[in-house]
Amino acid sequence: MAEAQDDPAPLLRDFVNTLNIDAAEDELTTPERLAAWLAGRGLVPDGARASGADLATAITLREGLREAMSAHHGPREAEFPDDLEDALAAVPLRVRFAGARPGLVPLDPPGTAAAGLARLAVAIMDAVAAGTWSRLKVCQEDTCRWAFLDTSKNRSRAWCSMSTCGNRTKTRAYRARRRA
Repeated sequence: MAEAQDDPAPLLRDFVNTLNIDAAEDELTTPERLAAWLAGRGLVPDGARASGADLATAITLREGLREAMSAHHGPREAEFPDDLEDALAAVPLRVRFAGARPGLVPLDPPGTAAAGLARLAVAIMDAVAAGTWSRLKVCQEDTCRWAFLDTSKNRSRAWCSMSTCGNRTKTRAYRARRRA
């Protein structure tokens, strides 16, 4: 398995972006595709198995993360959505005291999709610790909802791409003002 990245934010962004709303493409349509995605990110070894329940948990986790990231546009931090809380409760984790820093670790064997999903849950806490969790946002264009990492100095980025989604939004607002 590949080593985890120093910054877990790109992993979480990529997980949320397994559903491309604009193109109506979902990378996680079967348990096998879930296992392949997790293996491709080094969260489980190649050949790991996933069940229908794992897929359902993954989709709930993904959409809950999308909703939580969407809340990062506001002035205050929102609570995790209930569905996300339920999905995280279904992921087997434990606190391990090893070395100087305690951490969360998956309970399931590394060859299971549940262990890979648990590693995604750990990535949330790692992103909080790294200070990048609140920079994970979702495009405010309703037809897009693509996750991105806001690297702007004042953390005010609203769209995944100013040239595409920002332009769509501003053009609609301009046309609405012209009609009025």
